[in-house]
Amino acid sequence: MKNLAQILCIFLLVCFNVYPQQEKGIIGTNNWLSSWTEFKPDHIEYGEATEILTGNISTDTKLLKRNIYLLLGNVFVTNNSTLTIEPGTVIIGDFKTNGSLIITKGAKIIADGSVTDPIVFTSNRSVKKAGDWGGVILLGDAPLNKFGNGSSINHNFKAASYDNISYGGENIESNSGILRYVRIEFAGKKLKSGENFNALLLAGVGSQTIIENIMVSYSAGNSFDVFGGQVNLSKMVSLKSDRIDYNFNYGAQCNLYNSLAVRSSYVSSSEGSRCLQVASYNNDKEEVDFSKKQTSVMATNLTFINASDNLQAEIKMGLVKEAIYVSEYASLDMSKSVISGFNPAVLFDNKIKINNENLDKIKFTEMYFNNCNGNIFTEYNTNNEDLESWYGNSSFFNVYSKGLDSETFIDLKDTKRPDYRLRINKIIASSHD
Repeated sequence: MKNLAQILCIFLLVCFNVYPQQEKGIIGTNNWLSSWTEFKPDHIEYGEATEILTGNISTDTKLLKRNIYLLLGNVFVTNNSTLTIEPGTVIIGDFKTNGSLIITKGAKIIADGSVTDPIVFTSNRSVKKAGDWGGVILLGDAPLNKFGNGSSINHNFKAASYDNISYGGENIESNSGILRYVRIEFAGKKLKSGENFNALLLAGVGSQTIIENIMVSYSAGNSFDVFGGQVNLSKMVSLKSDRIDYNFNYGAQCNLYNSLAVRSSYVSSSEGSRCLQVASYNNDKEEVDFSKKQTSVMATNLTFINASDNLQAEIKMGLVKEAIYVSEYASLDMSKSVISGFNPAVLFDNKIKINNENLDKIKFTEMYFNNCNGNIFTEYNTNNEDLESWYGNSSFFNVYSKGLDSETFIDLKDTKRPDYRLRINKIIASSHD
Protein backbone atom coordinates (compact mmCIF):
# COMPACT_ATOMS: atom_id res chain seq x y z
CA MET A 1 0.00 0.00 0.00
CA LYS A 2 2.86 2.32 0.88
CA ASN A 3 4.51 1.60 -2.49
CA LEU A 4 1.24 2.32 -4.29
CA ALA A 5 0.97 5.71 -2.56
CA GLN A 6 4.55 6.54 -3.52
CA ILE A 7 3.94 5.56 -7.14
CA LEU A 8 0.79 7.71 -7.21
CA CYS A 9 2.68 10.73 -5.81
CA ILE A 10 5.44 10.31 -8.39
CA PHE A 11 2.84 10.01 -11.17
CA LEU A 12 1.07 13.19 -10.09
CA LEU A 13 4.37 15.05 -9.77
CA VAL A 14 5.40 14.03 -13.28
CA CYS A 15 2.02 15.07 -14.68
CA PHE A 16 2.18 18.50 -13.11
CA ASN A 17 5.75 18.99 -14.31
CA VAL A 18 5.00 17.87 -17.85
CA TYR A 19 1.92 20.06 -18.21
CA PRO A 20 2.66 23.27 -16.23
CA GLN A 21 0.65 25.51 -18.54
CA GLN A 22 -2.69 27.10 -19.19
CA GLU A 23 -4.74 26.18 -22.22
CA LYS A 24 -5.23 29.85 -23.12
CA GLY A 25 -2.65 32.10 -24.73
CA ILE A 26 0.74 30.88 -25.91
CA ILE A 27 1.41 27.37 -24.68
CA GLY A 28 4.28 24.97 -24.20
CA THR A 29 5.58 22.78 -21.41
CA ASN A 30 8.68 24.98 -21.57
CA ASN A 31 9.09 28.64 -22.49
CA TRP A 32 9.62 28.33 -26.25
CA LEU A 33 10.82 31.97 -26.35
CA SER A 34 14.10 30.88 -24.76
CA SER A 35 17.37 30.63 -26.68
CA TRP A 36 16.48 31.81 -30.20
CA THR A 37 14.70 35.12 -29.43
CA GLU A 38 16.22 38.50 -28.55
CA PHE A 39 14.18 41.10 -26.66
CA LYS A 40 16.93 43.74 -26.65
CA PRO A 41 18.27 43.62 -30.21
CA ASP A 42 19.59 47.19 -30.01
CA HIS A 43 22.18 45.94 -27.51
CA ILE A 44 23.65 43.33 -29.86
CA GLU A 45 26.69 43.99 -32.08
CA TYR A 46 26.84 41.68 -35.07
CA GLY A 47 30.00 43.08 -36.68
CA GLU A 48 30.75 44.52 -40.12
CA ALA A 49 29.64 42.98 -43.40
CA THR A 50 32.20 40.83 -45.19
CA GLU A 51 30.15 40.03 -48.32
CA ILE A 52 27.74 42.13 -50.42
CA LEU A 53 24.48 40.91 -51.96
CA THR A 54 23.08 43.12 -54.72
CA GLY A 55 20.96 42.89 -57.88
CA ASN A 56 19.57 39.50 -58.95
CA ILE A 57 20.50 36.09 -57.58
CA SER A 58 19.60 33.91 -60.57
CA THR A 59 21.36 30.62 -59.68
CA ASP A 60 21.22 28.40 -56.59
CA THR A 61 23.24 30.17 -53.89
CA LYS A 62 24.24 29.39 -50.32
CA LEU A 63 25.02 31.94 -47.61
CA LEU A 64 27.49 30.76 -44.98
CA LYS A 65 27.55 31.40 -41.25
CA ARG A 66 31.20 32.45 -41.34
CA ASN A 67 30.30 35.54 -43.41
CA ILE A 68 28.19 38.61 -42.62
CA TYR A 69 26.16 39.69 -45.64
CA LEU A 70 25.00 43.18 -46.64
CA LEU A 71 21.76 43.60 -48.60
CA LEU A 72 22.66 46.52 -50.88
CA GLY A 73 19.46 47.83 -52.44
CA ASN A 74 16.72 45.46 -53.56
CA VAL A 75 18.06 41.93 -53.92
CA PHE A 76 15.86 39.59 -55.99
CA VAL A 77 16.11 35.79 -56.02
CA THR A 78 14.93 34.96 -59.55
CA ASN A 79 14.85 32.30 -62.26
CA ASN A 80 13.33 29.60 -60.00
CA SER A 81 16.57 29.62 -57.99
CA THR A 82 16.97 28.60 -54.35
CA LEU A 83 18.72 30.79 -51.78
CA THR A 84 19.93 28.65 -48.87
CA ILE A 85 21.04 30.31 -45.63
CA GLU A 86 23.04 28.40 -43.03
CA PRO A 87 21.88 28.47 -39.39
CA GLY A 88 23.52 31.32 -37.47
CA THR A 89 24.07 33.51 -40.56
CA VAL A 90 23.69 37.29 -40.16
CA ILE A 91 22.29 39.39 -43.03
CA ILE A 92 22.37 43.17 -42.67
CA GLY A 93 20.01 45.52 -44.51
CA ASP A 94 21.61 48.70 -45.84
CA PHE A 95 20.09 51.93 -44.54
CA LYS A 96 20.97 54.24 -47.46
CA THR A 97 19.71 51.95 -50.24
CA ASN A 98 16.63 50.47 -48.51
CA GLY A 99 18.23 47.02 -48.43
CA SER A 100 15.65 44.27 -48.92
CA LEU A 101 15.37 40.62 -49.98
CA ILE A 102 12.67 39.53 -52.44
CA ILE A 103 12.02 35.86 -53.24
CA THR A 104 10.22 36.02 -56.59
CA LYS A 105 7.45 33.73 -57.76
CA GLY A 106 8.90 30.27 -58.48
CA ALA A 107 12.07 30.86 -56.47
CA LYS A 108 12.69 29.58 -52.93
CA ILE A 109 14.41 30.53 -49.71
CA ILE A 110 15.69 27.85 -47.33
CA ALA A 111 16.42 29.83 -44.16
CA ASP A 112 16.27 26.97 -41.68
CA GLY A 113 17.92 28.16 -38.48
CA SER A 114 17.92 26.36 -35.17
CA VAL A 115 16.87 27.07 -31.60
CA THR A 116 20.51 27.68 -30.65
CA ASP A 117 21.61 29.21 -33.97
CA PRO A 118 18.88 31.44 -35.42
CA ILE A 119 19.30 33.34 -38.69
CA VAL A 120 19.27 37.11 -38.16
CA PHE A 121 18.24 39.94 -40.49
CA THR A 122 19.10 43.30 -38.93
CA SER A 123 20.18 46.92 -39.46
CA ASN A 124 23.67 48.14 -40.44
CA ARG A 125 23.43 51.34 -38.38
CA SER A 126 25.44 51.79 -35.20
CA VAL A 127 22.33 53.15 -33.42
CA LYS A 128 19.54 50.90 -34.66
CA LYS A 129 15.98 52.14 -35.03
CA ALA A 130 12.70 50.92 -36.50
CA GLY A 131 12.65 51.40 -40.28
CA ASP A 132 16.40 51.25 -40.87
CA TRP A 133 16.07 48.94 -43.90
CA GLY A 134 13.43 47.31 -46.10
CA GLY A 135 12.40 43.79 -45.21
CA VAL A 136 11.93 40.24 -46.46
CA ILE A 137 9.34 39.48 -49.16
CA LEU A 138 8.12 36.09 -50.40
CA LEU A 139 6.05 36.04 -53.60
CA GLY A 140 4.17 32.87 -54.53
CA ASP A 141 1.52 31.67 -56.97
CA ALA A 142 -1.30 30.75 -54.57
CA PRO A 143 -4.75 32.34 -55.10
CA LEU A 144 -5.89 35.87 -54.23
CA ASN A 145 -9.38 37.34 -54.14
CA LYS A 146 -8.59 39.92 -56.83
CA PHE A 147 -9.90 39.79 -60.39
CA GLY A 148 -7.41 37.97 -62.59
CA ASN A 149 -5.89 36.20 -59.57
CA GLY A 150 -2.69 38.19 -59.81
CA SER A 151 -1.17 41.38 -58.50
CA SER A 152 2.19 43.04 -57.86
CA ILE A 153 3.95 44.78 -55.02
CA ASN A 154 4.53 48.49 -55.50
CA HIS A 155 7.62 49.46 -53.53
CA ASN A 156 9.21 51.73 -56.16
CA PHE A 157 11.67 49.00 -57.06
CA LYS A 158 14.09 50.31 -59.67
CA ALA A 159 14.73 48.30 -62.84
CA ALA A 160 12.55 45.43 -61.58
CA SER A 161 10.67 43.48 -64.24
CA TYR A 162 6.99 42.70 -63.63
CA ASP A 163 7.90 39.01 -63.23
CA ASN A 164 10.04 39.93 -60.22
CA ILE A 165 7.30 41.78 -58.37
CA SER A 166 4.17 39.82 -59.31
CA TYR A 167 2.36 37.27 -57.16
CA GLY A 168 -0.76 35.13 -57.17
CA GLY A 169 -1.98 32.19 -59.23
CA GLU A 170 -3.87 28.91 -58.94
CA ASN A 171 -1.50 26.78 -56.86
CA ILE A 172 -2.79 26.59 -53.28
CA GLU A 173 0.09 24.28 -52.33
CA SER A 174 2.86 26.38 -53.85
CA ASN A 175 6.17 26.19 -52.02
CA SER A 176 8.33 29.27 -51.42
CA GLY A 177 10.68 27.40 -49.09
CA ILE A 178 11.38 27.51 -45.35
CA LEU A 179 11.65 30.30 -42.80
CA ARG A 180 12.30 28.79 -39.39
CA TYR A 181 14.13 30.18 -36.36
CA VAL A 182 14.62 33.56 -38.01
CA ARG A 183 14.79 37.04 -36.47
CA ILE A 184 13.97 40.20 -38.46
CA GLU A 185 14.98 43.40 -36.64
CA PHE A 186 14.49 47.15 -37.33
CA ALA A 187 12.89 46.67 -40.77
CA GLY A 188 10.02 48.61 -42.38
CA LYS A 189 11.78 51.50 -44.16
CA LYS A 190 9.46 54.32 -45.26
CA LEU A 191 9.07 54.70 -49.03
CA LYS A 192 8.83 57.93 -51.00
CA SER A 193 5.12 57.19 -51.47
CA GLY A 194 4.69 57.51 -47.70
CA GLU A 195 4.02 53.80 -47.24
CA ASN A 196 6.39 51.44 -45.48
CA PHE A 197 8.08 48.19 -46.27
CA ASN A 198 6.79 45.46 -43.97
CA ALA A 199 9.22 43.30 -42.04
CA LEU A 200 7.91 40.05 -43.55
CA LEU A 201 5.49 40.12 -46.48
CA LEU A 202 3.99 36.83 -47.66
CA ALA A 203 2.12 37.49 -50.91
CA GLY A 204 0.40 34.61 -52.68
CA VAL A 205 2.39 32.14 -50.59
CA GLY A 206 1.13 28.55 -50.61
CA SER A 207 0.59 25.88 -47.98
CA GLN A 208 3.79 23.91 -48.65
CA THR A 209 5.86 26.86 -47.44
CA ILE A 210 7.08 26.40 -43.85
CA ILE A 211 6.87 29.50 -41.64
CA GLU A 212 7.72 28.77 -37.99
CA ASN A 213 9.53 30.45 -35.09
CA ILE A 214 9.90 33.93 -36.58
CA MET A 215 10.57 36.98 -34.39
CA VAL A 216 10.03 40.48 -35.78
CA SER A 217 11.31 43.31 -33.59
CA TYR A 218 10.84 47.06 -33.92
CA SER A 219 9.33 47.19 -37.38
CA ALA A 220 8.29 50.62 -38.68
CA GLY A 221 5.80 48.88 -40.99
CA ASN A 222 3.65 45.85 -40.28
CA SER A 223 5.49 42.94 -38.69
CA PHE A 224 3.74 40.14 -40.59
CA ASP A 225 1.76 40.91 -43.74
CA VAL A 226 -0.13 38.14 -45.56
CA PHE A 227 -1.71 38.97 -48.95
CA GLY A 228 -3.80 36.09 -50.26
CA GLY A 229 -2.38 32.60 -50.37
CA GLN A 230 -2.78 29.81 -47.86
CA VAL A 231 -0.26 29.69 -45.02
CA ASN A 232 0.22 28.20 -41.58
CA LEU A 233 2.07 30.41 -39.09
CA SER A 234 3.27 28.92 -35.84
CA LYS A 235 5.28 30.43 -32.96
CA MET A 236 5.44 33.94 -34.39
CA VAL A 237 6.60 36.84 -32.22
CA SER A 238 6.04 40.55 -32.92
CA LEU A 239 7.83 42.89 -30.53
CA LYS A 240 6.96 46.60 -30.32
CA SER A 241 5.95 47.18 -33.92
CA ASP A 242 5.01 50.71 -35.00
CA ARG A 243 2.11 49.41 -37.09
CA ILE A 244 0.14 46.15 -37.27
CA ASP A 245 1.62 42.97 -35.80
CA TYR A 246 -0.38 40.50 -37.93
CA ASN A 247 -2.15 41.81 -41.04
CA PHE A 248 -4.20 39.55 -43.34
CA ASN A 249 -5.74 40.76 -46.60
CA TYR A 250 -6.79 39.98 -50.19
CA GLY A 251 -8.30 36.57 -49.55
CA ALA A 252 -5.62 35.15 -47.25
CA GLN A 253 -6.50 31.74 -45.83
CA CYS A 254 -4.40 31.42 -42.71
CA ASN A 255 -3.94 29.43 -39.53
CA LEU A 256 -2.12 31.48 -36.88
CA TYR A 257 -1.16 29.32 -33.92
CA ASN A 258 0.68 29.73 -30.61
CA SER A 259 1.95 33.24 -31.35
CA LEU A 260 2.68 36.45 -29.47
CA ALA A 261 2.40 40.22 -29.96
CA VAL A 262 3.90 42.61 -27.42
CA ARG A 263 2.95 46.24 -27.93
CA SER A 264 4.13 49.47 -26.35
CA SER A 265 1.89 52.53 -26.19
CA TYR A 266 4.85 54.77 -26.95
CA VAL A 267 5.99 53.22 -30.24
CA SER A 268 2.64 52.95 -32.01
CA SER A 269 2.04 54.87 -35.24
CA SER A 270 -0.76 57.42 -35.43
CA GLU A 271 -1.64 55.91 -38.84
CA GLY A 272 -3.08 52.77 -37.26
CA SER A 273 -1.56 50.22 -34.92
CA ARG A 274 -3.03 47.02 -33.61
CA CYS A 275 -2.12 43.41 -32.96
CA LEU A 276 -4.35 41.78 -35.55
CA GLN A 277 -6.19 43.12 -38.60
CA VAL A 278 -8.34 40.95 -40.83
CA ALA A 279 -9.59 42.48 -44.09
CA SER A 280 -10.47 41.40 -47.63
CA TYR A 281 -9.44 44.63 -49.37
CA ASN A 282 -7.79 47.95 -48.57
CA ASN A 283 -9.34 50.96 -50.27
CA ASP A 284 -10.43 49.72 -53.68
CA LYS A 285 -13.40 47.39 -53.33
CA GLU A 286 -13.76 47.25 -57.12
CA GLU A 287 -10.61 45.12 -57.53
CA VAL A 288 -12.07 42.28 -55.45
CA ASP A 289 -13.90 39.30 -56.95
CA PHE A 290 -16.47 38.42 -54.29
CA SER A 291 -17.18 35.05 -55.91
CA LYS A 292 -13.78 33.94 -54.58
CA LYS A 293 -12.80 33.07 -51.05
CA GLN A 294 -12.43 36.16 -48.91
CA THR A 295 -9.91 36.52 -46.08
CA SER A 296 -10.36 33.89 -43.38
CA VAL A 297 -8.14 33.49 -40.33
CA MET A 298 -8.17 30.71 -37.76
CA ALA A 299 -6.33 32.05 -34.69
CA THR A 300 -5.62 29.73 -31.77
CA ASN A 301 -3.54 30.17 -28.60
CA LEU A 302 -2.42 33.74 -29.18
CA THR A 303 -1.28 36.23 -26.57
CA PHE A 304 -1.69 39.93 -27.30
CA ILE A 305 -0.37 42.18 -24.56
CA ASN A 306 0.10 45.91 -24.17
CA ALA A 307 2.72 45.91 -21.44
CA SER A 308 2.29 49.04 -19.32
CA ASP A 309 3.07 50.26 -15.82
CA ASN A 310 0.30 52.88 -16.03
CA LEU A 311 -2.33 51.65 -18.46
CA GLN A 312 -5.15 53.96 -17.37
CA ALA A 313 -3.01 57.07 -17.80
CA GLU A 314 -1.93 55.92 -21.27
CA ILE A 315 -5.55 55.28 -22.24
CA LYS A 316 -6.51 58.81 -21.14
CA MET A 317 -3.62 60.18 -23.23
CA GLY A 318 -5.02 58.38 -26.29
CA LEU A 319 -1.97 56.14 -26.63
CA VAL A 320 -3.79 52.80 -26.35
CA LYS A 321 -6.03 51.48 -29.13
CA GLU A 322 -7.83 48.22 -29.93
CA ALA A 323 -5.99 44.90 -30.16
CA ILE A 324 -8.04 43.48 -33.04
CA TYR A 325 -9.78 45.08 -36.02
CA VAL A 326 -12.12 43.11 -38.30
CA SER A 327 -13.26 44.56 -41.64
CA GLU A 328 -16.34 43.68 -43.68
CA TYR A 329 -16.32 40.49 -45.78
CA ALA A 330 -13.56 39.00 -43.61
CA SER A 331 -13.83 36.03 -41.24
CA LEU A 332 -12.04 35.41 -37.96
CA ASP A 333 -12.33 32.34 -35.75
CA MET A 334 -10.31 33.06 -32.61
CA SER A 335 -10.10 30.78 -29.62
CA LYS A 336 -8.09 30.01 -26.48
CA SER A 337 -6.32 33.36 -26.69
CA VAL A 338 -5.40 36.17 -24.30
CA ILE A 339 -5.97 39.88 -24.94
CA SER A 340 -4.56 42.03 -22.15
CA GLY A 341 -4.39 45.81 -21.76
CA PHE A 342 -6.20 47.34 -24.77
CA ASN A 343 -8.83 49.99 -25.49
CA PRO A 344 -11.01 48.08 -26.37
CA ALA A 345 -10.05 44.45 -27.02
CA VAL A 346 -11.84 44.18 -30.38
CA LEU A 347 -13.23 46.69 -32.88
CA PHE A 348 -15.53 45.84 -35.81
CA ASP A 349 -15.59 47.88 -39.01
CA ASN A 350 -18.68 50.09 -38.90
CA LYS A 351 -19.74 48.61 -42.27
CA ILE A 352 -20.38 45.24 -40.59
CA LYS A 353 -24.07 44.81 -39.85
CA ILE A 354 -24.61 43.16 -36.50
CA ASN A 355 -26.71 40.12 -37.37
CA ASN A 356 -26.45 36.36 -36.96
CA GLU A 357 -24.96 35.83 -40.42
CA ASN A 358 -22.04 38.20 -39.80
CA LEU A 359 -21.48 37.19 -36.19
CA ASP A 360 -21.19 33.56 -37.29
CA LYS A 361 -18.17 34.67 -39.35
CA ILE A 362 -16.48 36.38 -36.39
CA LYS A 363 -16.07 33.98 -33.50
CA PHE A 364 -14.45 34.42 -30.10
CA THR A 365 -14.51 31.31 -27.93
CA GLU A 366 -12.66 30.31 -24.74
CA MET A 367 -11.01 33.75 -24.71
CA TYR A 368 -9.40 35.53 -21.78
CA PHE A 369 -10.05 39.29 -21.95
CA ASN A 370 -7.91 40.91 -19.27
CA ASN A 371 -7.60 44.51 -18.16
CA CYS A 372 -9.18 45.94 -21.31
CA ASN A 373 -11.16 49.17 -21.41
CA GLY A 374 -14.18 47.50 -22.98
CA ASN A 375 -14.26 44.22 -24.85
CA ILE A 376 -15.96 44.13 -28.28
CA PHE A 377 -17.33 47.23 -30.03
CA THR A 378 -18.39 48.45 -33.46
CA GLU A 379 -16.33 51.37 -34.75
CA TYR A 380 -17.79 54.81 -33.84
CA ASN A 381 -20.46 53.19 -31.65
CA THR A 382 -20.20 53.37 -27.86
CA ASN A 383 -23.24 51.15 -27.34
CA ASN A 384 -22.05 47.55 -27.53
CA GLU A 385 -24.81 45.81 -25.58
CA ASP A 386 -25.72 43.57 -28.52
CA LEU A 387 -22.13 42.39 -28.94
CA GLU A 388 -21.59 41.96 -25.19
CA SER A 389 -24.77 39.93 -24.99
CA TRP A 390 -23.73 37.74 -27.92
CA TYR A 391 -20.12 37.02 -26.96
CA GLY A 392 -20.86 37.06 -23.24
CA ASN A 393 -23.13 34.05 -23.64
CA SER A 394 -21.86 31.22 -21.45
CA SER A 395 -21.78 28.87 -24.46
CA PHE A 396 -18.69 30.74 -25.75
CA PHE A 397 -16.78 30.15 -22.48
CA ASN A 398 -15.16 33.60 -22.60
CA VAL A 399 -13.56 34.95 -19.42
CA TYR A 400 -13.26 38.60 -18.34
CA SER A 401 -10.83 39.81 -15.71
CA LYS A 402 -8.92 42.84 -14.38
CA GLY A 403 -5.64 41.27 -13.30
CA LEU A 404 -2.25 42.89 -13.06
CA ASP A 405 0.33 41.74 -15.61
CA SER A 406 2.56 40.48 -12.79
CA GLU A 407 -0.28 38.27 -11.56
CA THR A 408 -1.45 37.18 -15.00
CA PHE A 409 1.76 36.13 -16.78
CA ILE A 410 4.61 33.97 -15.53
CA ASP A 411 7.48 36.46 -15.84
CA LEU A 412 7.47 39.74 -17.77
CA LYS A 413 10.34 41.29 -15.80
CA ASP A 414 13.06 39.07 -17.23
CA THR A 415 14.37 41.34 -19.98
CA LYS A 416 16.46 38.57 -21.54
CA ARG A 417 14.03 35.66 -21.50
CA PRO A 418 10.54 36.86 -20.51
CA ASP A 419 7.79 34.26 -20.17
CA TYR A 420 4.41 35.37 -21.52
CA ARG A 421 2.53 32.17 -20.69
CA LEU A 422 -0.35 32.53 -18.25
CA ARG A 423 0.27 31.71 -14.63
CA ILE A 424 -1.19 28.41 -13.50
CA ASN A 425 -4.69 28.59 -12.00
CA LYS A 426 -4.83 32.38 -12.25
CA ILE A 427 -7.89 32.53 -14.48
CA ILE A 428 -10.89 33.43 -12.39
CA ALA A 429 -14.13 33.99 -14.25
CA SER A 430 -15.94 37.27 -13.69
CA SER A 431 -18.98 38.85 -15.25
CA HIS A 432 -18.37 40.69 -18.50
CA ASP A 433 -18.14 44.48 -18.50
